[in-house]
Amino acid sequence: MPNDTSPAALGAIIGPDGTSFSVYSTTASGIELCLFDDTGETELRRLPMQRGEDDIHRLTVADADAGAGTRYGYRARGRYAPDEGIWFDPAKLLVDPYAIELDRPFRHDTRLSQFGEDTTDLVPRAIVTRPHHLEPETVRFTPGGLVYEVAVKPFTMRHPDVPEAIRGTVSALAHPAVIAHLKHIGVSAVELMPITAWIDERHLPPLGLSNGWGYNPIAFMALDPRLVPGGVRELRETVSALHKEGIGVILDLVFNHSGESDRWGTTVSMRGLDNLTYYRHATDRPGELINDTGCGNTIACDNPVVRRLILDSLRHFVLSAGIDGFRFDLGSILGRDMNGFSRDAALLQEMLADPVLKDRVLIAEPWDIGPGGYQLGNFPPPFLEWNDRARDDIRRHWRGDEYTVGSLATALAGSSNIFSSHGLTHTRSVNFIAAHDGFTLMDLVSYAEKHNEANGEDNRDGHNENYSWNNGAEGQTDDAEVRAWRKRDVKGLLSTLFATRGSIMLTAGDEGGRSQRGNNNAYCQDNDITYVDWNSLDGELIDHTAALSAIRMRFDALRQSAFFTGNGDIEWLRFNGTPMTTGDWESPQTDTLLMLVATQDAVQERQTRLAIAINRSHAPHGTELPANDGARWQLLLGEDAGRPGVTPARSVSFHVEIY
Repeated sequence: MPNDTSPAALGAIIGPDGTSFSVYSTTASGIELCLFDDTGETELRRLPMQRGEDDIHRLTVADADAGAGTRYGYRARGRYAPDEGIWFDPAKLLVDPYAIELDRPFRHDTRLSQFGEDTTDLVPRAIVTRPHHLEPETVRFTPGGLVYEVAVKPFTMRHPDVPEAIRGTVSALAHPAVIAHLKHIGVSAVELMPITAWIDERHLPPLGLSNGWGYNPIAFMALDPRLVPGGVRELRETVSALHKEGIGVILDLVFNHSGESDRWGTTVSMRGLDNLTYYRHATDRPGELINDTGCGNTIACDNPVVRRLILDSLRHFVLSAGIDGFRFDLGSILGRDMNGFSRDAALLQEMLADPVLKDRVLIAEPWDIGPGGYQLGNFPPPFLEWNDRARDDIRRHWRGDEYTVGSLATALAGSSNIFSSHGLTHTRSVNFIAAHDGFTLMDLVSYAEKHNEANGEDNRDGHNENYSWNNGAEGQTDDAEVRAWRKRDVKGLLSTLFATRGSIMLTAGDEGGRSQRGNNNAYCQDNDITYVDWNSLDGELIDHTAALSAIRMRFDALRQSAFFTGNGDIEWLRFNGTPMTTGDWESPQTDTLLMLVATQDAVQERQTRLAIAINRSHAPHGTELPANDGARWQLLLGEDAGRPGVTPARSVSFHVEIY
């Protein structure tokens, strides 16, 4: 491996003598550069590349023949021996792993999996792109803020104020109407679900379905033309527009597997260039791909070549588009080698030490399906981590499960039982109740069972246990009482989320009661099932979310990350104002909890107390708040049901002590 770790070290680099093309392969006997015309339809030349001692194949082409905008690809020669993990097939056009932009989306076809079948008409061409490096800016997101998870196309496809020409694209996020909504609900950073190029899973086209979420990538840097038709420039301009409004941008990236899938998958990039380098294989069976992801293959994140590709990809997005941070899908893979996961893995440590990346927001989905894959709490700081345990504990409590008040309090306080391991004193939790995987927030309280029939797998796909409930009717109903209880439950869940210590995440549309008709695995529904119907969103729920954000910004105790000490900074009370007893904590049916926290109040500009009363029961409960001399309690958010001192059924109320 060369020592140069700059983003421009591999790929297509425009220089004074022309464009230098370089691609890594230790097992190919030869690699050819394929140049296409300006339309990308006609292959003009195939040029042999020169292999160096570092196993990088290079070729410099005069600018007149391969300047900015040139379409290109690779073909690799060598043995075809799948049982040995070797897949060379010169009939396959291959995408550069360092491609920055592509001229078309990937399109699945069985020929991509068949030896000797030419795929020139199927595979996108990479585009030579002139770099545009920015000076890294201060990150717009700090722990404790609100992350807003956005699937780019579904988010704006039905937005009435966004011009049709840009609906479903990254540029739509910069539209004033979209930005106004983000600011109204207090978004700190948008987290964009994958916008890099992906390919459909092979079972989807026969079903008439397509992947609408993008969690099946091919090229780690290349933006998908369906979502980002303007390429890096469009992403950079959108990020700049959001930054001007104080909103950060986090990219959800998939470095755990690729869309080339298992042995019966496609050969479109890394598999055809150097399969044994890019993917993990069984030690004694080199033809057997390890599948710790459930997606058919596993990226070899312990390999120096792959580590460099991942780090260069991250640097590229920071330096070329100003990205504030990254969320890593199935993040445990990043720390894996043949011995399992290590929080000291080279790739994780390199991210934290890298001068471009070390101040970026890093969020791990801390699990995969391999041996020892569940690693919640074990990533090195300052990695933030998705906290599915808090998610499930909050859901179970609101569903009415017994013995859950203690786990609810733990989640509210930042899950110190999880994040205090390794001697740490601060939470790194990203708290959420619903995400792209699983039910939407409204579906969580409207469906007791999943309903994934539209996915074409006889409802076998998706999680079976969602800790959900339907309030007396399964799915859509005209029953006004059922609908009222559901709305009350969504308000209560939102309030609980915004009351948790640590960072919080909300999936786009959940603030307005979005539904996916009970589908809890809607990745293949690129249609109205996942598209946010802005005209049907509940304005009252949206305003409730905005009010919660305002409270969270007003009181710093909710945004801080240090664990509570119990020495005057937090009290757990019964609704009569007395401390919770061991019996209360251990009761199978404790339905109420009063959290009292010491906090700085940005309005009063002084230290005060915030009281959060949580009542999951279906009956109102009297609430007594212990006041200091000379102070009184003021209701900030919640219903008093016409009776002061009463917390209504299935609700959360916020009170501040006024001096």
